[in-house]
Amino acid sequence: MITAQIESTAALAELRESKPDRVTIVLLSGDLDKAMAAFIIATGAAAMGMQVTVFFTFWGLNTIRKKGASSSATDWLRRMFGFLNKGGADTLPLSRFHFWGLGTKMMQVVMKQNRMPGVPELMDMALDLGVHFIACTTTMGLMGITKDTLIDGIDQFAGVTTYLAEAKQGTVNLFI
Repeated sequence: MITAQIESTAALAELRESKPDRVTIVLLSGDLDKAMAAFIIATGAAAMGMQVTVFFTFWGLNTIRKKGASSSATDWLRRMFGFLNKGGADTLPLSRFHFWGLGTKMMQVVMKQNRMPGVPELMDMALDLGVHFIACTTTMGLMGITKDTLIDGIDQFAGVTTYLAEAKQGTVNLFI
């Protein structure tokens, strides 16, 4: 038993030495609390000197959309996605207790009272710390989201193979 622990500890140490400190985060959710968690982790890791990449897909793309940006899709179904998901980091709902926006407003007041930065500020901090933002092109096409509806600072527009290549190099991989 002790031999197995020693071997696994040695294997872990070897893994740590062979891989750089890299963090990848898939942000699938467009919820305020989940986006906050993703950016708190991203900024913390970047502040520790780790290389951080956030891959935005599905509803997570709403986080990096310009405020009020709508879809430029030509078919009615994808235009409805754009209408219903206008996006913007400062308009994200809570995952629970949203209550038609009341819960979200209450959370924003509590955050302000406690000097907690909001998602837009956390995103700015992340960009300032060198966190890489990748927007999923597959989901963008599916939902009728175009590059011009996204904020500045997106490093790359790519698909799942790019994310997987990043994740393969990472020591920490999170799905939020």
